[in-house]
Amino acid sequence: MASSSELDDMFEQMHIPEGYKAEIVKGAVFVARQRDVHWQTTRKIVRALEDRFGWDAPVTSDVRIDFPGELNGFAPDVAKFTDGAEKDERGRWRYQDVEFVAEVISKGTAANDYGPKRVAYATAGIPVYLIADPYTGRCRVFTRPQDGEYKIDLNAAYGMPLDLTRTDVGITLATEGFPRD
Repeated sequence: MASSSELDDMFEQMHIPEGYKAEIVKGAVFVARQRDVHWQTTRKIVRALEDRFGWDAPVTSDVRIDFPGELNGFAPDVAKFTDGAEKDERGRWRYQDVEFVAEVISKGTAANDYGPKRVAYATAGIPVYLIADPYTGRCRVFTRPQDGEYKIDLNAAYGMPLDLTRTDVGITLATEGFPRD
């Protein structure tokens, strides 16, 4: 696993225009334009988590978290941390405290969400990984990480409630309001 300082150097050298977000996936830099559909979906997921866990719940959006693997500095669209989670000595959230991640697909980075990020999240032991895809109008929920892969993969159309009550998140997520692109 690469050092956090190597990722720091890479992030510090980037010049990201306003309205874009950057991530490093397996050492490659990816920049994606932020879109209204993307934010509206992200907001609905964050709102559902706040409704369940309260306004002070440890939930972030687009905040860097370093994950296992070669140079993985991700900024998940939504990350929910365990109660009592604290930042490390460098002021960053620890991947070991993440209990839920959601990514909203962007055309240019979809392969990362379905591929290397899914592997990194499973390797990190993230109990619940949700992908919302506004292009297909579908969600995928991955649970039960083991040996670098998720053992359960649920696929559902927008409009279907996602029953996450038997996971660490403990909610049913309504998707009928998720916008399409």
